[in-house]
Amino acid sequence: MRSSNPVFSRRGFSRDNGAYAGFGTQQPQAQAGTATNPYATNPYATDPATGMPQAPVRGDAMTIDDVVSRTALTLGTVILTAAVSWIALPVDPANINKSYGIAIGAALIAFVFAMIQSFKGKPVPALILAYAAFEGVFLGVISSAVSTYVGPGTVVQAVMGTMCVFAGVLVAYKMRWIRVNRRFVGFVMAAAMGFLLLMVVNLLFSVFAGGDGLGFRSGGLGILFGVIGILLGAAFLAMDFKMVEDGVAYGAPREESWLAAFGLTMTLVWIYMEMLRLISILKGD
Repeated sequence: MRSSNPVFSRRGFSRDNGAYAGFGTQQPQAQAGTATNPYATNPYATDPATGMPQAPVRGDAMTIDDVVSRTALTLGTVILTAAVSWIALPVDPANINKSYGIAIGAALIAFVFAMIQSFKGKPVPALILAYAAFEGVFLGVISSAVSTYVGPGTVVQAVMGTMCVFAGVLVAYKMRWIRVNRRFVGFVMAAAMGFLLLMVVNLLFSVFAGGDGLGFRSGGLGILFGVIGILLGAAFLAMDFKMVEDGVAYGAPREESWLAAFGLTMTLVWIYMEMLRLISILKGD
């Protein structure tokens, strides 16, 4: 199947639907004729002994350790800037408008950085870390506001919920209860596009008609869409795990571990925001 990673896809990176490799190990590739390895010296050459495509000849191949370290650095940047903005940008009645304005500006800058990186041919670590820093500013202000006006334990619950989703999807993926194939990816992408379209329509109605727009973010509908948002985030996590697994198996360049960290960070931010919103609705605010 074609990878969910846009860079891998542009390079013709693909694997047979039934071929899976274990995390952290170099597994045999798919049968010759069903997949090619774009990172091999000769992607059409096969090992005479096994009939499998040859492993890449390189000393800088991506490993699980590379992905873990870069993801830790990216998430650490998000957490650090979130903590700083929580302290430096108070959300008391006298300062909340200013803090919200800065948070929205930071979110827009983070979005621009994310779009630039998504369309670049190679990962740019400075761009990814800049995205993480501005995203952290936004999350810090929003989390502080939720903690202040909804409940001090809401943020901790959202963080714990995000961690549980991550752990649950990882176990399900490792146990092969989740199969990330072409059909899975197509369904998730279609569902995500529909979800985002509904959220945009709801936002437009709330801006021009006031209130909560079509009601997708409050009451029973808000709870339903919050659960759907978390499930979509979990599906994207499975796709991220598949990208990492395939990248290690195919010997992707080490620099592309930054792309894996970038994707995992964006997905975890998505899940955290949906979890935060869902818990806030359940608490009646």
